[in-house]
Amino acid sequence: MKPLYVYSDELLKYRFSDTHPFNQMRLKMTTDLLKAAGFLKDSDIVDPRVATEDEIKLVHTEDYVEAVKRAGHFELTDEELINFGLNTEDTPQFENMHEKCSMLVGATLRAVDLIMNGRAKKVTSLAGGLHHGFSGKASGFCIYNDAAIACEYLRQNFNQRVLYIDTDAHHGDGVQFIFYDNKDIMTYSIHETGRYLFPGTGHVTERGVDNGFGFSVNLPVDAFTEDNSYLEVFKESLERTAELFQPDIIVSVNGVDAHYRDPMTHLSLTSKSYEEIPRFVNYIADKYAHGKWLALGGGGYNIWQVVPRAWAQVWLAMNDKEAPTGPLPQAFLDEYKPLSKLEFPESWQDDLDDYMDIPRRSEITEKNQLVLDRIMMYLE
Repeated sequence: MKPLYVYSDELLKYRFSDTHPFNQMRLKMTTDLLKAAGFLKDSDIVDPRVATEDEIKLVHTEDYVEAVKRAGHFELTDEELINFGLNTEDTPQFENMHEKCSMLVGATLRAVDLIMNGRAKKVTSLAGGLHHGFSGKASGFCIYNDAAIACEYLRQNFNQRVLYIDTDAHHGDGVQFIFYDNKDIMTYSIHETGRYLFPGTGHVTERGVDNGFGFSVNLPVDAFTEDNSYLEVFKESLERTAELFQPDIIVSVNGVDAHYRDPMTHLSLTSKSYEEIPRFVNYIADKYAHGKWLALGGGGYNIWQVVPRAWAQVWLAMNDKEAPTGPLPQAFLDEYKPLSKLEFPESWQDDLDDYMDIPRRSEITEKNQLVLDRIMMYLE
């Protein structure tokens, strides 16, 4: 069974404003890059569906769903907007937001259905990965938490034990806290420390409560962490987590905002990490999760220089293809290079001409090793 790719231009309508940093044009650019390079064919692509209200309410409260519907028609008072985390600077209301968010959630659930109905073992749906949404409140560009809905959908409808893997630079707080007392959904997040970055959570001591104690794993790495330290911490801790939990399926959020060119974080990863991360998750899925892997998108705010190339690696990893080298397809460059106000990359891998040397490299590496040592002790 070949991997499948969920996409439609309808998914580009999840858009706060023309100036908001969350820009789903990155999704179209990734799809166009894969097509231009010959890695994605029309036969690989499956249309999304619209999630039902009952599916959204698997993790979101009824009053919150009603508030989102009303916010999409600009019917909420200022007090109601504040209470539900809507119309903040990060997560402003926009027209027909419930309908557009339902399509995004539906894309993720379409991917789940494809896996659980036997159409594919591995599916990519890069429109999703909105991991900051809480049961009753929007947060951090995220209204409905499609990643959490997918995990609960898998648990309730298919009795699956889900390993949730989050490599976004921001802690996957919404998913973690929705399942904080649940032993059937194990949440794993490697992210920049919350000392300097939203949402400020994701400490090593956040391990779950009650039946869920021990089923939350957090690796907060230091600001300016580079490839080698990150990958060492990631690979060792993730394999131990998977070995311990023995999941039925993996759901991953593949934020690419830990890249050194991302404007909203302080990590220093390069294309090297974004080649290796999804290939390691693919290996973990094959070894520990019967080959079943749902890959979502996530953060990534440099849509010109970073996201398309990095997200393309997720699809390539699913298809067991090595990371390509050399120039990007000319058709892709002809279409998008004239639109970019930044220097547009012409190769699959970073040229590193603008990479700044990190003076605290040894100190950062030592701090990250201490985090890894502590987590590995918890996972004994």
